[in-house]
Amino acid sequence: QVGLVESGGGLVQPGGSLRLSCTASGRVLSAYHMGWYRQGPGKQREPVAGIIAGGKANYTDAVKGRLTIWVHDAKNTVYLQMNALKVEDTAVYYCNRIMAPTWTWGQGTQVIVSS
Repeated sequence: QVGLVESGGGLVQPGGSLRLSCTASGRVLSAYHMGWYRQGPGKQREPVAGIIAGGKANYTDAVKGRLTIWVHDAKNTVYLQMNALKVEDTAVYYCNRIMAPTWTWGQGTQVIVSS
């Protein structure tokens, strides 16, 4: 069983930045198509960014130009750099593989954007 662990969330003012991290026990993350997802208050979980094995990244329109996903091979970690954060980015952020079957979801990391 893969254990996904997300970290790096916190409280930040609008316009601020955060860097989220995702690690997975027992898997080499660069071998998988990985994604970051989020679930805002009262909303369903949605994808925000994805990266395929080999490095090509894609983003939803809501975050394009502000969020960057990448994989650090040596640290076996998937990162999500979040800049120019907006109030509507407030959510619990999760990582997982993009292709089915997904792994068991981790606890996520809470991001709160508020003044």
